Amino acid sequence: MDIAIEKKKGLGKKHIPYLIGGAAAVVVILAIALGNHGNRLKVDGDSLVIGTVTDGMFNDYVRINGKVQPITVIQLSPLESGIVQEKVVEEGAMVKKGDVILRLSNNQLNLDILNSEASLSEKENILRNTRLAMEQEKLNLKQEMINLKMEVSRKKRGLEQFSRLYKDNLVPEEDYLKAKEDYELYAERLAIVSERQRQDSISRQLQISSFEESLASMNKNMALTHERLENLNVKSPIDGQLGSLDIVLGQSVHYGDKIGQINDLSNYKVEAQIDEHYIDRVSPGLSAVMERQGTDYTLAVSKVYPEVTENTFKTDFIFEGGLPDNIRTGQTYNLNLQLGEPTNTVMIPRGSFFNKSGGKWIFVMSPDGKSAHRRQIRIGRQNPQYYEVLEGLEAGEKVITSSYDMFGDNEVLVLK
Repeated sequence: MDIAIEKKKGLGKKHIPYLIGGAAAVVVILAIALGNHGNRLKVDGDSLVIGTVTDGMFNDYVRINGKVQPITVIQLSPLESGIVQEKVVEEGAMVKKGDVILRLSNNQLNLDILNSEASLSEKENILRNTRLAMEQEKLNLKQEMINLKMEVSRKKRGLEQFSRLYKDNLVPEEDYLKAKEDYELYAERLAIVSERQRQDSISRQLQISSFEESLASMNKNMALTHERLENLNVKSPIDGQLGSLDIVLGQSVHYGDKIGQINDLSNYKVEAQIDEHYIDRVSPGLSAVMERQGTDYTLAVSKVYPEVTENTFKTDFIFEGGLPDNIRTGQTYNLNLQLGEPTNTVMIPRGSFFNKSGGKWIFVMSPDGKSAHRRQIRIGRQNPQYYEVLEGLEAGEKVITSSYDMFGDNEVLVLK
């Protein structure tokens, strides 16, 4: 007779997978109930900066830092090479146009001047002697012409006498012919000497003109050489202030070397570096305002430099109207550069959130203020106080504007 065996009550091996699955489900439920998961993060509400979306007038300007510079800076360069012998004016001194700043010496230039003077003197002597010789030749020819004219006149009278006597058969034909030949000979000699005198006069005039041109050229060169000697005195090209003067006594400087600068203090400009983000919006003529000691001063963009260096570009501003009292080169001021006319738009306060989101999204507070949700937005213009919101937000909503560095990729923030 068979005996029935009772099954043992309890958990068997087949129940183990169910137990593990159940435990995992419990852990997941507890994790959800207790806090974080991939899209949600608990944060301390007191550490957040919360701003309100507003609808109002957006002032389109940017605040920049500028440095005062002279309206014109002229490079100081020697017009002649030489050795620095004397520094007449020190840096920072006010100078007038033509004031001597440096004195140079140049022995080779002095030697060139002596040689030029010697050549000029020699040329003048040659011209003087040539003129004397030509004048003597002119007198000789003139005397010869006088003598020949007298001989021609005599030979003509003799011929006329022999011609009458020959007609009356009182003299031989030979005597008549001889008198005729003598007259014709002297007449031809007079014509030749007359032509010679004319040609010599032309030649003499050309030769003298050539000598005079050569002498004038040498005189001009001599004047230029003396001017070079005067250029050893380095002078101020304008009225202004002597800026840097990078020389020492005994130093050899060359033509065109930059040895210093003269600052034109008749007016000033302000140089500023502006973020490259605005390079397409800044152009000559835009106005800016600078505040100093409670007074606003108006400036205008005069020049925009095309080069971008270290994410900024250089811009020059000039004052329109009065200048601040006691303005000095090198002073720095804050300028508000007006980029456009004020317009009515939706805007949010500036904040560190922009560094993380780039203005493409922002955390928007829930109506009960207990959480914040990530939302896509689009930001347009910006000024030192506000961002212009083109889409994604409505006036009255509240947003987190402080840094997002600790939020990771979470899309919901739970405030505690």
